[in-house]
Amino acid sequence: MKISIFPSWVLGHRLWFLVFALSLALLGAWSKFYIQDRNYRTDQELSISKRLPSKGPDDPPVLAYWVFGSYGESRKILRLLKAIYHPRNQYLLQLDAEASDYERSNLAISVQSERVFRAFGNVNVVGRSYALNQMGASVLAATLHAAALLLKISADWDWFITLSSSDYPLMTQDDVLHAFSLLPRDLNFVNYTTSTEWKKQHNTNQIVVDPSLHLKTNSPIFYAVETRETPEAFQVFGGSPWMILSRAFMEHCVNGWEDNLPRKLLMYFSNVAFPLESYFHTVLCNSPQFQNTTVNNDLRYINWDTTKGEPAVLSMSNYDEIVSSEAVFVRPFKEDDPVLQELDDKVLNRKPNWVLPGKWCINQGMNMSMDSSKAAEEDLCSTWGDINLVRPGSHGMKLGKFLSKLVADKRLVPNHCHSSET
Repeated sequence: MKISIFPSWVLGHRLWFLVFALSLALLGAWSKFYIQDRNYRTDQELSISKRLPSKGPDDPPVLAYWVFGSYGESRKILRLLKAIYHPRNQYLLQLDAEASDYERSNLAISVQSERVFRAFGNVNVVGRSYALNQMGASVLAATLHAAALLLKISADWDWFITLSSSDYPLMTQDDVLHAFSLLPRDLNFVNYTTSTEWKKQHNTNQIVVDPSLHLKTNSPIFYAVETRETPEAFQVFGGSPWMILSRAFMEHCVNGWEDNLPRKLLMYFSNVAFPLESYFHTVLCNSPQFQNTTVNNDLRYINWDTTKGEPAVLSMSNYDEIVSSEAVFVRPFKEDDPVLQELDDKVLNRKPNWVLPGKWCINQGMNMSMDSSKAAEEDLCSTWGDINLVRPGSHGMKLGKFLSKLVADKRLVPNHCHSSET
């Protein structure tokens, strides 16, 4: 495992040993580890080629996940990580400033304690965090920062996916990788809206300030009395804040080499409420090279509470609707809600505390007695298969047909980019 950033310490002679001890506890930054492969080789004998995904036209894609949470949500993040884990992918875990350094360190140690995660080195923990406000520009800055970190860790991924600790998958990673392997890898899955109610609620002419950009703790945004003119240099678009974005597009947003549009829009949306519901949509629709890469679907199941204007927390009463949807992810859930166990049992086929089954994970310790004292100490996956092969089930086949149909039905067009006048 690689830990991207560590909290800063006050330097001094007496603290040197404490810093050194903490570094050892976290097992070092950017360190490399090895584990058995399917031929039962020792940790040191496992070659790097067996740990790194092969990249070719016939290989499955690589997904880059950013999973974020707040105070007291490290257990939810770990459960979600195991429910979306695959050795091909990259994972960046982050707790915001509401969580303590102790909780953040424990999250890193919990990840590092699993030999599977150490071996593949694809789970990263942000060791130093900052304040976030879901309504303000601070969460947009955090999203771009996460994408930049994932590009620095490895630029070999194909899609960037954001998940909160309250999200959960509706299919295995073998299913997801199979379905996405059927698609061009420049596609961006973004849900757009033309709702006049949304435009009224998200008045981009209203100037807001997000103190979380410059304070150490999460702070509410406040509204300025002044307003500003409607932009003339670009058109504003909006929709769902949950997206699956291509690496090429994220490089465009992070680097902005080709033109100044991503930077210009970032400055504009720093004073807009709910910028995650507008920024990426607006960059896509105002960039000719990306307009034809958009699919108007975020592949999420969210049950909106129209009376409160926010997503309703899901439970067992929503189970039938959830599993019959054509979504890949669903949100939001409370921690350890019984519906999560039902999804593990009936949909993901995932045993408690184990990673997802798949072609890469041949044996999850099923041959051991679960009441054995040794069982709890065993690997999440004790025997490996080929990480470059996937074994899709019925959900993966269904998703593959659904995504292919989106393209075949000519929904892969920029029409929605010309129908959202603000």
